[in-house]
Amino acid sequence: MREERSYAIVVACFAAGLYLAVLVAAFGLISLATNTEVIPDPSAGPLVGPVMTGVAVAVLLVLLILTGTRVPGDQQRVAPLGALGAGVACYLAYCLAGGVAGSLATGDVLHFALFAAGQLASLYAIAVGVAGFLIMLLYQLVLVGRFKQRGRPRWPWEQPDDE
Repeated sequence: MREERSYAIVVACFAAGLYLAVLVAAFGLISLATNTEVIPDPSAGPLVGPVMTGVAVAVLLVLLILTGTRVPGDQQRVAPLGALGAGVACYLAYCLAGGVAGSLATGDVLHFALFAAGQLASLYAIAVGVAGFLIMLLYQLVLVGRFKQRGRPRWPWEQPDDE
């Protein structure tokens, strides 16, 4: 059981790194395709965007670790609704973190509450949610495949005692 948990935690960390890389790539491609800025408000400052992304990655990492460690390896299943919930959680965390970070930096709560509400409809926030959904789904597939396999792959003609 301990080996399964440590494996799930290591894979979760790599999945969170993949999520961050996918977000950076998605933000760049969306920005180039739409000719818009990721953070359209110049008064937001340089740290609001990284804080928003960091919070979304942290939320996904916690959800990945919880998903991988709460269920024993032989009972792991792919749960699309759980993955959808993770995507929605990342989406909301991304939007709310922008409002909180901006209001803490400047003290203008109303302006950044409207900023957070405006982020709800942005392509960047939607990309955060979709990427969170896909990464969680892939993470579940990796765990199910690893725990079902139990050992190295074998050719059909190999016997279990052949080494």
